[in-house]
Order: sequence, then C-alpha cells, then structure tokens
Amino acid sequence: RGLGDVYKRQVFIFGEDVGLVGGTFRATEGLMAEFGARRVRDTPISEATFVGCGVGAAIAGMRPVVEIQIFDFIALTMDMLVNQAAKFRYMLGGGPTVPLVVRGPQGGGIRMAAQHSQSLEAWFTHVPGLVVVAPSTPYDAKGLLVSAIRDDNPVLFFEDKMMYNDVGPVPDEEYLLPFGEAEIKRAGDDVTIVATSSMVGVALKAADLLAADGISAEVVDPLTLVPLDKDALIASVRKTGFAVVVDEGVQRFGVTGEIASMLSEEAFDYLDAPVARIGAAEVPVPFSPTMEFGTIPDEERVAATVHSLRS
Repeated sequence: RGLGDVYKRQVFIFGEDVGLVGGTFRATEGLMAEFGARRVRDTPISEATFVGCGVGAAIAGMRPVVEIQIFDFIALTMDMLVNQAAKFRYMLGGGPTVPLVVRGPQGGGIRMAAQHSQSLEAWFTHVPGLVVVAPSTPYDAKGLLVSAIRDDNPVLFFEDKMMYNDVGPVPDEEYLLPFGEAEIKRAGDDVTIVATSSMVGVALKAADLLAADGISAEVVDPLTLVPLDKDALIASVRKTGFAVVVDEGVQRFGVTGEIASMLSEEAFDYLDAPVARIGAAEVPVPFSPTMEFGTIPDEERVAATVHSLRS
C-alpha cells in the first residue's frame, strides 16, 4: 500500500502462508483479498527455492517482497542472499539492480524454542552489498519498509516477534524513512544507550529506572544497521561521556561488538569509561519461559550496567 502507480506492476509478496492465512503473525492479513493471488502468493515450504525466485525476479525488473515465515530458516537461503544477491551489482559493474526485500519475524520471548527464536541480524551486517534494517516501532516499520521496497539493493528487514502487538500512530499516507539516519528515542545527558529493534523498548524502560535514580539516559535507535549512522552515535557519546550498546543477538561477535568497537575507535576522546555491551547469552534459546527470559537482555540488566559504568 502507498507505493504509487509506478510500482503496481512491480511489487508483489510471496512466502509460506502469506496469502490465504495472512502470515503466521498476520503481517500480511487482508493483502490477498485486496491485491489478488497474482501479487500475494503462497509458496511451498522451500525457502531456498522461493528466495532464489525472489533474487531472479528482482534482477529481471520486479520488486519482490519475500517473507521468511520464521527468520531462523534464513539459514536455508544463504547462497542466494550472500553469494548471489549481495554481489550481483558489484560483479557486473554496478549497472544491474537487485531491488529485493526479505522480511520476517525473529527473536525470542514467546517460547518457540531454540530453532525458532534466534536474532541473526549480525550475520548479514558482515556481508557487503546487503542493507540491514531493524525497526522498533510501527511508525518506523512502515516508513522503512516503503524505503526498502523502493531501494535498488537487497534489503534484509528484521521484525521482532515481541513487537507485533505493539500499537502506535501510523499515518495512512505514504512516507519514507531514510536509511542510515538514527533517531533519538529519548534525549538525555548522562549516558547513551544504543539499542536495536525490540531492545529499544527495553532501553526506554531502563531509562525510566535510571531517571528515578537521577540519571538522564539518552536512547538512540540506529534503525538501520547497514548503513549505520556513526555520526549520530558519536554525537550522543560526545554529549554524555558514557555508552551502553544493547542488542538481542548473541553478544559474542555480534552487533554490540561492532558498535562498541566503532565508538571506542572514533569517540575515544569523549568517553569517560569503556563502552559496555549487552547481548543474548551464548546458548541456544531455551523453551522454558524462565530460562528463555534469562537469556534475553532486560531493563534491570541495562540499568545495572549503567550504574556500574558510572560508579
């Protein structure tokens, strides 16, 4: 919706159960009735096959939106995304385009166990040629998705399962949010909390806890991991002098490490303490609710980390 007449013949969505069912999490509910079975297509359970079709369709001039039913299954599509879609433009001199969007749910918190609960965005930030998007609000999701569909590069669009029930204002009219521009979700003076996707909500709750202790936390949401708005993150750290980076992916070799390293290298003179980072535990996501929530960062852990930095 809202893409204009120029895209009506180019944009279509396909994936497992996106049509008649409306998606496992109802993200595509009603689209088949509105746009028809030619533009909203159910596929067999074969991620490698239909993502490959998406790459081919994009190269051929369409703008496909491919839904991965659960983003853990993206592992089945790595050759098509990492070796084909990401490299096609570069290997052919930049002329051809690959306007492909691959989107779907990831993350834990709803007891789907180890094979259905991972946060894998760090895999794709490591691959030149891919855009990586991680919205944290309904407003951001719409604006970034429209930008993703209009972009001429392959875009990985991560939607956290825990946010599908979030409610917020979303204008009916078309609007675009640019890639590579972070947003300050809460202004503050004493510490910068850089948070991604569902961890933005966690960071905002932590900021409330810290405010009760007289600490003013600034929460910064990168919105896109590739491209990353380094200038906004550095500007915030320059103001506050302290930084904590929070992401739901496994902490080891993850998004938190890259952002913390960048801040340590490029904002060292502004830091009054080392950059702290918080990610998921280095274990498969458990099914047990108590154990599962113990692996995911929460507001108490974020607030405690801030206190330890400033002590």
